[in-house]
Amino acid sequence: MNDIRYKVGIDEVGRGPLAGPVALCACVVPHDFDMAQLAGIRDSKQLSPQKREEWFLKISTMKAAGFLDFAYVAISASEIDAMGIAPAISRAVAECLGALRVPHEATQIFLDGSLRAPKRFIMQETIIKGDEKVPIISAASIVAKVLRDRYMEGEARKYPHYGFDAHKGYGTAAHRKAIRKHGPSPLHRLSFLTNILKGV
Repeated sequence: MNDIRYKVGIDEVGRGPLAGPVALCACVVPHDFDMAQLAGIRDSKQLSPQKREEWFLKISTMKAAGFLDFAYVAISASEIDAMGIAPAISRAVAECLGALRVPHEATQIFLDGSLRAPKRFIMQETIIKGDEKVPIISAASIVAKVLRDRYMEGEARKYPHYGFDAHKGYGTAAHRKAIRKHGPSPLHRLSFLTNILKGV
């Protein structure tokens, strides 16, 4: 096996919402990174917004200090409509890894759920509930969640009818009702709204 120089954790957020981007983060550490620096980290879904922000600050501080790095990519609703959600996520994985410039022959990649890296990354492992089991995936999960949530909160000011700050684009009853009343915004994934716009 090739010598491992880097370890990368990858996770996405926003696969299922009716509005907003799908977002993905890849977090990279050197092979000898002290994982104790991430002790106690959890999957973003298991943390309160305040705890996520605290961890995001820690991760950003470690990035500034050169202990780790991360790349974040968001694929817009219109792009999701054009190519489909699975290809959009695959593109985001490739773009994040490209931004990190990690050597494919010396990088071990851990991906959450059903994610896959480009085939040239031979040392990759997809782990069910990896965001709960692998700290470097948890870190990627938190970055993706915090940055996507911040974006949706900002867009809520542009499109106040939909309550994006509350549900972040997910299909809550209030969100569906707002879509029926006001129609879709530029942030909505039209390919996800077929039944709602039919009144179903």
